[in-house]
Amino acid sequence: MRRLGIKTGLEHTLSLLNHVDNPHKNFPSIHVAGTNGKGSTCLMISSILKSMNLKVGTYTSPHLIKFNERIRVNNIEISDKYICSFLEQNERKIKQIKSTFFETTTAMAFSYFNDQKVDVAVIETGLGGRLDSTNVLQPKVTVLTSISLDHTKILGSSLEQIAIEKCGIIKKKYPSFLLFKKRK
Repeated sequence: MRRLGIKTGLEHTLSLLNHVDNPHKNFPSIHVAGTNGKGSTCLMISSILKSMNLKVGTYTSPHLIKFNERIRVNNIEISDKYICSFLEQNERKIKQIKSTFFETTTAMAFSYFNDQKVDVAVIETGLGGRLDSTNVLQPKVTVLTSISLDHTKILGSSLEQIAIEKCGIIKKKYPSFLLFKKRK
């Protein structure tokens, strides 16, 4: 997968997901955004859900050592075989819409979770929230971790602007949890 830089917006992700039969509509999800602690929060939530005997998909980024870490089911990483198969089967569409690395990875994760028949998926945003590829979900719960200045050229130069972008994952009629530290 080549990188095509950062693009914000949901069009490419929705197009790719439509091409693979909208797998994200087949499992409940928990969506996590914020500046710090997103990955740890996702892993903690996944661990709790797994301890309840649920089959849990987890999507985080970036990876620390190898790509497969990003996509897990019950803490077992996606196989190289599945990755290669997904890319081969969808290569034409990926190129046609000029899907970015993250858009493609998001569609792959959602397809994998659907194929694995997860009971629930815990999904970390990649950048921001409102226009992040993962925001195609209709999560049952959203979680926001602490927010600070990051990606200011894309998300805005103030905490308020960044918070608005990250809060873009919140959906009406579903609970949201805010995990903020009190300022000293």
